[in-house]
Amino acid sequence: MTRHQAETPNKHPAEYESDLNPNAMAGQNIGAPSPADDTMMAFDLKEIHVLLPELSSDELKALRVVRPGRRLEQNATYLDLNDRERGEFTVTGEKVTKPDDLIVPKKHTDYELWNRLRGLHGARRTGSER
Repeated sequence: MTRHQAETPNKHPAEYESDLNPNAMAGQNIGAPSPADDTMMAFDLKEIHVLLPELSSDELKALRVVRPGRRLEQNATYLDLNDRERGEFTVTGEKVTKPDDLIVPKKHTDYELWNRLRGLHGARRTGSER
């Protein structure tokens, strides 16, 4: 018969906790969802007007970009406007945006606009994308 060890909430002595585990909860998706101010309108970023001249002002106002220095949500899907050829990617570990990143979260983007950003013009949803 095996006995399970009881979980202890404090794994390390308090005086060593910050040294032994400096980012204890980094990358965890618990608690309230990210506030809306983690993103900003693409319309407000001059470089996006240059990168995406085919988008209208209304589309740029609807498109959200993650603010620099914000942590990306684990298991969420994103698109890097600076590297659209890479395609969409899912964050599986800790990732914080850098000042020059132009990261678009899929969950804040209309699917038709998302497909256009991915280069899928006129694409229709198939059973495998649901």
